[in-house]
Order: sequence, then C-alpha cells, then structure tokens
Amino acid sequence: MKNPIESKLNELIPLFRARGWRLGLAESCTGGLLSSWITMAPGVSEIYQGAVVSYGRSIKVGLLQVKESTILALGEVSEPVAMAMARGARDALHCHWSVAITGVAGPGGGSVEKPVGTVCFAVSGPGFERALTHHFDSRMERHEIQHQSAIFAFDLLLSALR
Repeated sequence: MKNPIESKLNELIPLFRARGWRLGLAESCTGGLLSSWITMAPGVSEIYQGAVVSYGRSIKVGLLQVKESTILALGEVSEPVAMAMARGARDALHCHWSVAITGVAGPGGGSVEKPVGTVCFAVSGPGFERALTHHFDSRMERHEIQHQSAIFAFDLLLSALR
C-alpha cells in the first residue's frame, strides 16, 4: 500500500483483534474510498465487516435508518445525520465500531451555509459517540476533498480508540 492509511491500519488491526471488535463504515461523499483503502491490508477480514456507500438519501433512510425528518430539517450534510449513519452502520453491519462520512465534495452542490468542502463525520462505538464538522478548503479538487475526508475519518476513529 502506498497511502497514508497503511500506518493507521498497522495500529488499528492489532487493537481490534485483541478486543474481538469489528469495524464498519457508512460513506457518502467519499463513495467507498476509505473502505477500498482498508481492504488493501492483508488480514483485515478478521476485523472489517464492510461498508454502506449511502450516496443516495433513500439508502441513508432505508438501510441506515436515518430519519427523513432529520434530513429535511438539517440536510444530509449535518452532524446528526452523520451520527445516525454511524449508528445505522453498526446495526446493519453487525459491528462494534463504525465511522460515517457525509459532505459536499464539489465542485457543485455547496451553499452559503454548507460550502464545498463541508464534511460531517461521526464515530460510534461501545460507550463512545462523537460527531464533528470539518471545513476543507473549497478550492481543493473533488478527489482531494474525498481523499482528505477519508484520512480525517480514520484519524477520528483512531483518536476515539486511544
């Protein structure tokens, strides 16, 4: 692997193995990028359940059980939606820990309230939940925002575990 995830996986996999934990993801704007990086690691099948690429609202609502009313009130790019996605992924994927990513990768789709580069993250695990919003530089290319979002999400998970 030639990406910044390799060292993160070298930290994560033994930790999850030792505790018998399983990991799952709910990715929207990253479209499965973080999942593809994670599955490059040999032996990751011992800890990794999979991902739901919930790009469409109907998948967030139907599969991840995000309330339609929450999306209508706050938008798909919001911390409550990210948290609901993370909780839904834990249930749907039968895992102990999950990470969710939802945002505006651009180049279009942004607004004054949520400009391109606005990404919401959530981590849900045993006795732990955290959601936050990060604003990446709106001048970044779409693939750069996706790339940086995947890295940020993994760092958020590792900080929750430390």
